[in-house]
Amino acid sequence: MATIIDGKAVAAAVKERAAAQARELEARGVTPCLAVVLVGDDPASASYVRMKERDCAEVGIESRDHRLPAETPQDELDELIDRLNADPAVDGILVQMPLPKHLDAESVIARISPEKDVDGFHPESLGRLVRGLPGFRACTPAGVMEMLHAYGIDPTGMDAVVVGRSTIVGKPMALLLLEANATVTVCHSRTRDLPAVCREADLLVAAIGRPEMIDSSYVKPGAVVIDVGINRTEKGMVGDVDFASVEPVASAISPVPGGVGPMTRAMLVANTLEAARLRADASQS
Repeated sequence: MATIIDGKAVAAAVKERAAAQARELEARGVTPCLAVVLVGDDPASASYVRMKERDCAEVGIESRDHRLPAETPQDELDELIDRLNADPAVDGILVQMPLPKHLDAESVIARISPEKDVDGFHPESLGRLVRGLPGFRACTPAGVMEMLHAYGIDPTGMDAVVVGRSTIVGKPMALLLLEANATVTVCHSRTRDLPAVCREADLLVAAIGRPEMIDSSYVKPGAVVIDVGINRTEKGMVGDVDFASVEPVASAISPVPGGVGPMTRAMLVANTLEAARLRADASQS
């Protein structure tokens, strides 16, 4: 039987540390603040925003809610981001994705100040990860690394396979694993004989957005399997991994729900606290 990696429990520990950091900052006269921008009324996005704002309230981060109609033009959204960039009381800016199709998401991400990029999506943030420099890491991959650490799973020397090459999860995940001394293969839709490549993995990270695609035929016995997928189906929320098939084969596995999802939000909180600490240090230097 595989060890079930409890993302809720690890996220609770991250938030507990964040709450202590928030109290320390308050004692220094700094109230951590996250500005949340939601464009449109997509139900899933609205739900995510509510959960993120609840997380902020739990640890002592002020959240400022900016809700814009779906038809908001690009220049108005740009103007709001510019105001938030210039506001010294705002430590982090989160623009909930996806945006309505008429808006340029890449332009919006690049417009956010790197110092307030608590999502870790800005080109500078990704570039600093590539170069091994300090900076904000994308929340989902950072959350995976936190889960591995919490369960004593050291990637050093492991053959790691990441299925998915997005700039939000797949690429930064591969870079973080490489930084942790794993040997990393990144797979995608053009990979030849994907199951065979995955079966070489000591650590398999599924981030492809295809419900329950990864079954036991993809998994080497004893591998660690991390399921990043969140797919809403008729039978409810499922991951990219067929849990029932893979769990008997793996040594450890993260479930969906209750695995990576809570960690993504917890790392957003952690990044916001780090941004606030950097602000406090800069103001007192």
